[in-house]
Amino acid sequence: MRRPILLLIDAIINLLLGILLLIYSDSIILFLGVPNSNSSFYPNILGAVLFGIGIALIFQYFRGSEGLGFYGAIAINISGGIVLAFWLLFRNLVLPLRGFIFLWILVIALVGISSLELIYRGKQNI
Repeated sequence: MRRPILLLIDAIINLLLGILLLIYSDSIILFLGVPNSNSSFYPNILGAVLFGIGIALIFQYFRGSEGLGFYGAIAINISGGIVLAFWLLFRNLVLPLRGFIFLWILVIALVGISSLELIYRGKQNI
């Protein structure tokens, strides 16, 4: 089975961009020469999603399946959910209560659906 090298290159690019956005800081902005953001919240969330997409593409590359499928969805959802939970737990976000509630519901939904997908997939492999 021949694996498309472009898929692996795409995965590496997504992983690198994801990591770059996950470590988003003023020094990175100065080094890259790109516009700054008032907060690293959105760049970090985008970084988590890109990192998840990179993992999903690696799953696809090594498993040889068509599309990102369950493992791709799981990688993207868990990556985004974990980074969002990190922000809610360890960063001093100034949000109204409804904002915190909405974001925690999003974390629970992302990690919850991924957990269900893992359980479902695990039962299929038995």
